[in-house]
Amino acid sequence: MPSSPSDRFIRSHLKTRHLVLLVELGRHPSILHAAEAAGLTQPGASKLIGELEHALGVPLFERLPRGVVPTWYGKVLIRRAGAALAEMDAAHQEVMQGLAGVGGRASVGSVLTPSTALVPRAVQMVKTLNPRIEVHVSVDTSKVLVEQLRAGELDIVVGRILDPSAAAELNFEPLADEPHALIVRAGHPWLARTDLTVAELAAGAWILPSAGRLREQLMAMFVARGLELPHDIVETSALSLVPRLLADSDRVVALPPELVRSHLEAGQLAVLPMDFGLRADVYGIVTRKRHHLSPSAQAMLEALREAGGVNPPTPRP
Repeated sequence: MPSSPSDRFIRSHLKTRHLVLLVELGRHPSILHAAEAAGLTQPGASKLIGELEHALGVPLFERLPRGVVPTWYGKVLIRRAGAALAEMDAAHQEVMQGLAGVGGRASVGSVLTPSTALVPRAVQMVKTLNPRIEVHVSVDTSKVLVEQLRAGELDIVVGRILDPSAAAELNFEPLADEPHALIVRAGHPWLARTDLTVAELAAGAWILPSAGRLREQLMAMFVARGLELPHDIVETSALSLVPRLLADSDRVVALPPELVRSHLEAGQLAVLPMDFGLRADVYGIVTRKRHHLSPSAQAMLEALREAGGVNPPTPRP
């Protein structure tokens, strides 16, 4: 069977040093600094870039006076190079762990809400079955985490796929959406009101995220009623600041109650008895298609499914 153009490119042109250099060029805008990080000379690095551009027939980097910037083609190669090296690193770790008789490693990224309960529950399940498995958990936005997943830096993400162009290379197993409540400090004057209006909410003081679906929903709610948007706003995505900001003011914030459950149970915060149907899009378990997880990462995936009440997808015939 004749080899495809892709096979010929990989077997005839692509070498490990190309992959290493590409990854470093994604981290450093300077060929010199990227070359040093990759253990190459600057002329050697320039030659490798030229080889790739010649083999592919497209420009991978735009040369500027102060460095290089990857083109769209360059960004694709950088991301794929990172994933390829991550695969080989994972293979090495798996072999070494098998020789040493240890449990392996699983890297999970999570958006905020599932990181408070679902992910810790899954981690505990994994550690109960095999305490030797090393579990790494990072918390960030879906956009950041999915890019890290695509680059091979994470095994699994609990979040959302926001970029339609990435959907073709990812699996998504839905878990839940995030109903939001309006939360204030205990003793807030609005808690005693049964006739609170949206106009009063719009005129109130708010804590808001800088951008995203929730803020868009709130603003749309005010605009649809012909109201001015809130002008007394504190923008933050730092959950740790929210209870303190609420305690010292009459501000209101829209959050999933789960994120401040301890403060609600302690009587420090309270939920306004109003439901405007605010909710974030469904989040779920995100993995890469055509990617075989290590045994430790597979154990983490199964624990997340069990913790989230998700049945594994039925394989296609």
